[in-house]
Amino acid sequence: MAASSASQVNSSSNSVADIFESMDYGPNPEAPSAAQAWLESHNRKLGHFINNKWVHPEGRKVYVTKAPSTGETLATTVQGEEEDVELAVGAARKAYDSWSKMPGHVRARHLYSVARHIQKHQRLLSVIESLDNGKPIRESRDADTPLVVRHFYHHAGWAELMDTEMTGWKSVGVVGAIVPWNFPLMLLTWKVCPALAMGNTIILKPATFTRLSALLLAQICAEAGLPPGVFNVVTGGGAFGSKLATHGDVDKVAFTGSTEVGQILRRATAGTGKKLSLELGGKSPFVVFDSADLDSAVEGIVDAIWFNQGQVCSAGSRLIVQETVAPALVDKLRDRILNLRLGDSLDKSVDMGAIVDPSQKKTVEQYVEEARSEGAEIIQNWDCVPKQGCYYPPTVINNVQTSSRVVMEEIFGPVLVVLPFRTAKEAVALGNNTNYGLAASVWTEKVSLGLEVALSMKAGAVWINGHNMFDAAAGFGGYRHSGYGRDGGKEGLYEYVMPSWSKKYRPTPVDVDMKVFGNYVPAVPSVADPKSSQIVVAGHQLPSIDRTYKLYYGGAQKRPDGMYSRQVLSPSGEVMAVVSDANRKDVRNAVEAAHKAAPGWGKRAAHNRAQIVYYMAENLELRREEVAKEIAQMTGHTLEYAQLEVDLSIQRLFYWGAYADKYGGTVQETLLYGATVKIHEPVGVVAIACPDQYPLLAFVSLFAPAVIRGNTVLILPSEKYPLSAMGFYQVFDTSDLPGGVVNILTGNREHLTKYLAEHQDIQAMWYFGSAEGSTFVEWTSAANLKRTWVNYGSDRDWSDRQQGQGEEFLYHATQVKNIWIPMGDIYAN
Repeated sequence: MAASSASQVNSSSNSVADIFESMDYGPNPEAPSAAQAWLESHNRKLGHFINNKWVHPEGRKVYVTKAPSTGETLATTVQGEEEDVELAVGAARKAYDSWSKMPGHVRARHLYSVARHIQKHQRLLSVIESLDNGKPIRESRDADTPLVVRHFYHHAGWAELMDTEMTGWKSVGVVGAIVPWNFPLMLLTWKVCPALAMGNTIILKPATFTRLSALLLAQICAEAGLPPGVFNVVTGGGAFGSKLATHGDVDKVAFTGSTEVGQILRRATAGTGKKLSLELGGKSPFVVFDSADLDSAVEGIVDAIWFNQGQVCSAGSRLIVQETVAPALVDKLRDRILNLRLGDSLDKSVDMGAIVDPSQKKTVEQYVEEARSEGAEIIQNWDCVPKQGCYYPPTVINNVQTSSRVVMEEIFGPVLVVLPFRTAKEAVALGNNTNYGLAASVWTEKVSLGLEVALSMKAGAVWINGHNMFDAAAGFGGYRHSGYGRDGGKEGLYEYVMPSWSKKYRPTPVDVDMKVFGNYVPAVPSVADPKSSQIVVAGHQLPSIDRTYKLYYGGAQKRPDGMYSRQVLSPSGEVMAVVSDANRKDVRNAVEAAHKAAPGWGKRAAHNRAQIVYYMAENLELRREEVAKEIAQMTGHTLEYAQLEVDLSIQRLFYWGAYADKYGGTVQETLLYGATVKIHEPVGVVAIACPDQYPLLAFVSLFAPAVIRGNTVLILPSEKYPLSAMGFYQVFDTSDLPGGVVNILTGNREHLTKYLAEHQDIQAMWYFGSAEGSTFVEWTSAANLKRTWVNYGSDRDWSDRQQGQGEEFLYHATQVKNIWIPMGDIYAN
């Protein structure tokens, strides 16, 4: 009998012996019964979730949600309208009044309770996520949902510690969050957790394709006892999301999605006073040196580009490989994709699931076929693609030009392009040759090489010998067209707070004609009394020697390109001096000077930068009486008042000199066995438009925090009172400040602001002027997604320490990069 049974097993095509020979996987399905039961409990008709209640407004269109793997209809959801936004915002505003005043411990207990309840429903959430999105269940189960739990626990801690760890900050108000379809559950958690921890309430709009897990999570939060109105979910299309973002009672917009939509939101919210964070697209480099373990790199590539079908903003979609090992690595990839399994999202044995929607699949196909038509080598395995469902095979594109669209643009699919390099410098240049800056990975067994390349990459997250590692304790976000702001870590909390001293106000909307803003006619000769500029020498009345300030950039005085100048008048109307009237070409020249100085200044030891700023304070004090007298004559204030402004400026230089070597970063306590190092990097070239109040103190208070953190600066001093700032170039020259670190242009503030805001190679704009100018700066910044800091026409007291210095300035002067460095040579993780 035993022999007979053994014979039958061995004769079967699925015998144990055959399985060990082929190493094929059989189907290993996850049961969908609980998920289907949840959908059935709502008759497969889901409304909004507002105030802890299901809301089914009458007369709404619906969207049919289908499973990408099978095409099966899962449920219908509501297509919201403006009335629904009003209802949700009203609920969130009402809840904010009590939620924001709760002790941090109470908010912490609520977040902790939510984390516990998510764990109780963890499998259900994972199955709903995979059904709705098409991603493999093992990714939802083993990566996404555990990270959701981790974020709620982690941010429960921040709620508990807010009073001690976030002193000087307070909640913003009502948050409108909009998230995409690639990680529907995980990405919403990245917004919800810090917002609630800091005392805000939130309204979430999930992506059209993937709404189910957000609605399920909202119901779980209600079950956990989260107060009504604190977390609300509304569903609708793109226009509905815009209505939420632009609603007058929404104080903060948190968006993850495409760069193009991020730019639209930046323009839509310009001048409204809304805080905005954008986590956008990417085209991340995966850099492999010949010193790398190639087999490990291959598995890293699988995780980098074929994780979630390549529908990951940080996907390692550009393989930049040293040419000495490029053929061998491509051959290994060719073999590896033959063994990748595509299939049903609930099959626990598949490597890749389905593309989220046929429209996205079509986009991927178009990119690949365009590369094929250009002569590129296309490596694919169509044999692994199921006959039914929205699937696309893992794809490698070789022999492609660096200017090709598949190299430069985000495909958002399982497509990898291969680019060879010779030297490490070339690898860095190729890696940074993109408009994006979200993530990167470096593969080498040489630690010093890996760290140097990681520091050289212009990206918000860099992994060494790994890719797509995330944790609640480390912020994630990008540079350049990948947006600004961070999700996770302490750095992520600042996106949901505002300075405690500042009032919550909504600027009165102003109409700005973007085409004519900043138009300006240079000054013409005045009709001032010539006697006001004459002196008596030996009984003769003589014209005084003309006092004309040139522009200052690149470490030298420069004549203005337009050869125009403007008078600086005292309160009594006397001509005190003449300053240059700069134009667009002067802006161009100054930006070039700033970029030329940036690499050397950024790499200088922080101690050296501190010494230079201290030296500025020393040299300013030597001229204390002279500068104070000039301020008094220029502004009409008393000499004592002017002396106080000079003394405060000296103190402020000392303050920022002290911070030059004390804000470099920290080690993050992530789940990684290794070190996750947070680095506060300079933003780049920062353009600054100073206010007229406190002409010297505001000038110092703005340029100093920027330069001590390694930025270079192009600064417009007070338009009305520019002399004390123009005289400061002598302080720069005698303080060993390298040429190009600080560049000063004088002229009409709005006219120069126009060209600074429009400039594509300025990374940040700080503007302290009119409401119209603030609106223009925010609207125009969308073109290259430069970071902005504007005052919406309101004044601040620069002499007050809370308003004129502090962490707010450091936040704007830096951007966070997290470098993930794994270990494992001695102890296995």
